[in-house]
Amino acid sequence: MKDVLTESVDDPDGFDFPDEDLADLPEEDTNGALYEKYRFLADPGQTLLRVDRFLVDRIQHVSRNRIQDAAEAGCVLVNGQTVRSNYRVKPKDEVVVMVTSPPYDTTLIPEELPLDIVFEDDELLVVNKPAGMVVHPGHGNFTGTLVNGLAWYFKNNPAFPTDDPRPGLVHRIDKNTSGLLVIAKNPASKANLGWQFFHKTTERRYIALAWGQFDHDKGTVEGNIGRNPRDRQQMAVFPDGSSGKPAVTHYSVLERLGYVTLLECRLETGRTHQIRVHMKYIGHPLFNDERYGGNEILKGTTFAKYTQFVRNCFDICPRQALHAKTLGFKHPVTGESLFFDSDIPEDMQRLIEKWRNYVSSRTL
Repeated sequence: MKDVLTESVDDPDGFDFPDEDLADLPEEDTNGALYEKYRFLADPGQTLLRVDRFLVDRIQHVSRNRIQDAAEAGCVLVNGQTVRSNYRVKPKDEVVVMVTSPPYDTTLIPEELPLDIVFEDDELLVVNKPAGMVVHPGHGNFTGTLVNGLAWYFKNNPAFPTDDPRPGLVHRIDKNTSGLLVIAKNPASKANLGWQFFHKTTERRYIALAWGQFDHDKGTVEGNIGRNPRDRQQMAVFPDGSSGKPAVTHYSVLERLGYVTLLECRLETGRTHQIRVHMKYIGHPLFNDERYGGNEILKGTTFAKYTQFVRNCFDICPRQALHAKTLGFKHPVTGESLFFDSDIPEDMQRLIEKWRNYVSSRTL
């Protein structure tokens, strides 16, 4: 179900990746609107059955956990009323599953788009995604995505399943996060790589610029991540484990730059917006992360000169300062350990250099 119903493997920035066309936390504001995705009418002879079991038997490629998440988010209705996952379906009950995005044509349109291909062989390719590019079509982004570009790139490759709504994808990163992604070129490699991500045997490191000074050079953030009940466009940390799924982020301080800190983050799990959410949770939102408050001046002075300096920094890097720098995994056929590194993109390099100059001058 759109952004609450399906998942299969972990995802870097972290965000849970779906099995099918049901899962994306949309980048655009949906104003909390819900749209009907599924409707089922229980048979007259229906025996009492939990609604999560009732639905998992009727919707392909959707786990029971994700149906439970959907019910918790208020997206499962019986006879017009929201129900919890333990509701028992009775004869002639009408069960409806809602989603946050309106229905759209799932036909994948191949588009000739520039792809920064880092590595390619018969089984896979590794691409360096620029900030601003959506990984796959979804609410408000039906063209111009990485998947549209891949469909064009592989248009003469019969092994590449363009009838799959997420062809080749085993993980993803946010629209405004840059960095490395591995793409499977056939179903067998996709299954193998998906297994690696699911079982957390891959290696992924991110470079991030966060607000504030960290007390320690190294640290770990732990806390379940799930949908923010007050804002459907955000994820939130549930430290008591009452909601969401376990998430662990390890970080190391690379450089202290006055009122911001350059970090390396290593994901032990991959949940939706994981690094962004965990950093906000510990009081260090990523620089210029609009969704999680990092686009405000959170640290520093009230002097007009400093305010203008920060606003100039926002202009230099007009997105969350987060880059998926490295990616490691085992080749799905040979078993060889592969490791890829990417340069920090120009906008983040300029941003970091500007803060370095600020620290060295301290004139603001």
